[in-house]
Formats: sequence, structure tokens, C-alpha cells
Amino acid sequence: MAVQETPRAGLFSTKPVDRLIADTEGGLKRAVGLLDLTALGIGAIIGTGIFVILGEAIGDSGPAIILSFVLAGVTCAFSALSYAELASTIPVSGSAYTYGYATMGELIAWIIGWDLVLEYAVSVAAIAVGWGQYFNDLIDDLFGISLPDSIALARDDGGTFNLPAVMIVLAVAGLLIIGVRESARANTIMVFTKLAIIVLFIVMAATGFHSDNLHPFSPHGFDGMVTAASVIFFAYIGFDAISTSGEETKNPGRDLPIAIVGSLAVCTVLYILVALTATGAVAADKINGQDAPLAFVLRQLDFDWAATLISFGALVAITSVVLTILYGQTRITFAMSRDGLLPAWLSHLSPRQTPARITAVFAVGISFIAAFFSLSEIAKLVNIGTLFAFVITNIGVIVLRHTRPDLKRTFKVPFSPVFPLIGAGLAIFLMKYLSGETWIRFAVWLAIGLIVYFLYGIRHSKLRQGVVENPEAQV
Repeated sequence: MAVQETPRAGLFSTKPVDRLIADTEGGLKRAVGLLDLTALGIGAIIGTGIFVILGEAIGDSGPAIILSFVLAGVTCAFSALSYAELASTIPVSGSAYTYGYATMGELIAWIIGWDLVLEYAVSVAAIAVGWGQYFNDLIDDLFGISLPDSIALARDDGGTFNLPAVMIVLAVAGLLIIGVRESARANTIMVFTKLAIIVLFIVMAATGFHSDNLHPFSPHGFDGMVTAASVIFFAYIGFDAISTSGEETKNPGRDLPIAIVGSLAVCTVLYILVALTATGAVAADKINGQDAPLAFVLRQLDFDWAATLISFGALVAITSVVLTILYGQTRITFAMSRDGLLPAWLSHLSPRQTPARITAVFAVGISFIAAFFSLSEIAKLVNIGTLFAFVITNIGVIVLRHTRPDLKRTFKVPFSPVFPLIGAGLAIFLMKYLSGETWIRFAVWLAIGLIVYFLYGIRHSKLRQGVVENPEAQV
């Protein structure tokens, strides 16, 4: 294949898949297997969402929240298929950022990468704040000890410095710097622990099931159910983090699709069972507004000991999510830095072949946010950012099928382009139910990203500066 100087790459020039894969040589270590990948997906999905979101969303839907979980799960399923195809075809760090670079060009890749930087960072910070609250509540239940509000809460909530939130972010970052294999093993243990606790909840809540609690089933109609689904969507975020590990997977062509689709399927079934047993055991209006709805349900059934165990499970679950989301964050930024769109020193690897600099930088920044800010409103950006990534990934499947039909695909989305179009359409459908304030914040963040790109990224892009194989593949 001839190697030629790129005449001048345009804003929508794509980076050939062959070069994306070639750039991974000598980079991150391939040390992650199927079990680790599946645990990574489940670890990223099951967190504060299921332990908190039920109490926040049930007011919109009533018992129909069961169908809200189904709708959110189906929305994710179509996108999961697209992630599975692209992850196995382009086994490179970066997730939707990399897929956008290969299919729709540098500017779109930058926009989605910049979006993911915000999505993951805000998500980790928000989750860490939730971890701190659960930690404080748990030590109070078990030992009768409570940390002073000044070091246990964010400033907006009456505190000065949220110490537990900072501790968990720094501890997880340290584990990620040590190595991906060690991080994956620790996450797998945490995943099995929280799965056991969720199954325990389902079994115990089922003992108090009364069908009368499911009436009226949908007091606020279809719109209420969809509104709840747009909020519940937060509980499904995370399976896309699996695709960020493509460069560190031993057998990406086989393992990535199985892990992506499998982890989403397991979590969807568990979520539906949790929603069904919870609303069947306790009336929806009583669950509405509860900060710890699962523990509340068990206490209503006089299972106080199990409620304490649920709180412990939530703590383990949140720790696992902090690990997996921070992991995804660093791999996306690593890919952007390696492409020259962010400073190159960020992509430097430690002797243990981990992006230690990126991990340390994000750990400090996220710790600062978690320590001093209340993220109840900003966290809504996570939903819109993820849905936007879903749109790009679904469209990317269609584009890559057209531009590179010759690529080896170990997994293909069935009924393409119909399924990817449905996935993109469902994501857009849920996006319209998000608040106007969320859209404004999202637009402001993307505007800042465009300024950064045109001041820095466009001048340092390796696609623009270097040689590119097969420039005819560029659009």
C-alpha cells in the first residue's frame, strides 16, 4: 500500500481504520478477557442508578416504571448492537470518539470526544458524591459514627470539603495506575458482590408482593412513562465503557460483542425484576422521593438487616462504577491525545503500560469537583452526552458499512441499516424529553470545545501533520 503525504486534511477527513489499528502497536497492554469485560460492563451499569433512580423517577410513571425500564433498556439495546460491531471491527481505545474519527471525520470525532470528556468526568464526580453519602450512612448504621457535615457533604449541601468523595476517587485512580489487570480483578469481585445483593433484594421484596399495589398502573399516561424512561436512562449508562477497552482486550473480535450485549441483557433483566418486586411490595406513592428506595422497601417489609446490607451493596456498586467510568474516561482522552487533538504528554504510558498521567490529572480535577460542588443539575449532562454518543455510533455503523465494506467484521448488527436507524431515532426521541436547561449547558460545553479545537487541536492534529495510508479513504 502506498504511503503519501496528505495534501491537506479537511475538517471532515476520516482516519483510516488500518491506521487507527496500527497506531496501537507498542501501546496499551492486552490483558483483559471476556469475564473481565463483562464484569466491566455490569460494573459500569449497576451503580447509583438502580439504588437511587427508582425513587426519583417513579413519581412520573407510577407502577408503569416497569415499562419505563423496558423502554430505556430497548433504547440501549439497539445502540449496544452498533457498539458491538464497531468495537470488534475497530478494537482501539476511544469508543464513540474513535468510531466518529473513522466514519465521519475529525471535527465530528472531536465534538463527540469533547462531549465524552464532560460526560465521564461529571458522572464520576456525581457518583463519588453519592458514595460519600452512602459511606457516611453506613458507618452510622453499623457503628453509630457520623462524620461532621463539614467534611462529609459538598459545600452547597452544608459542607466545606467532601472528604469521602475525594478519598474514593483518589483510591480508584491509584488502582488504575497500578495496572489494568489488577483493576479488572478488583472490579470483578465487586460486581459479583453487588449482583448477589440485588438478587437478595428481588427475592425478599417478592415475599411482600401484592398486585393491588400495581393499580392504577400508569396514572400519568404514556408521557409520564416516557419521561421516567428519560430519567431512568441514567441507570443504563456504562455498557459503552466496554468499548473503551478495545485496545486492551486479548480477543476483541469475539469478546467485545459478547460483553457489550451480555452485560446490558443481564442488567436489563435485573432492573425489570427490581422495579416489579419493589412496586408490587410497596405502593409507588410511598417509594416516590425516597433517597434509598430499595432499602426503604425492605424496611417497610420489616427486613431491617437486609436494608443495611442493601446500603453496603450500594457502596460496593458505586465503587465499581467509579472505577469503570474513570477507566473509560482515561482511555478516551488517551486516544485523543495520541491523535494530537490534546497535548501529547497526556498519552505517555507508565512502565506498567497504563496512562498514569491522564489518570492522575483527571483524579485531581474530579476530586476537586466532587469536594466542593453539588452536582444534582450538572449530572443531567451525563444523559444528553450519552444519548448524543449513541446517535453518532449508530450512524457510524451505516457509514462504515458503505465506505469500508471490505473490513473484517466478526459481529454485524442484524437488519442494518434499519436497526442502527432505530437506535439513533430512539436516542433522539429520549433527548427531546430532557430539560431546556440541560440543552443550554450542553450547547455551551460544545461551544467551548469548538474554541479549543480551532485554537489547539486543528494545529496539532497528527492526521493533518503526518502521512496517511490510503488517502482515498478520506471523505
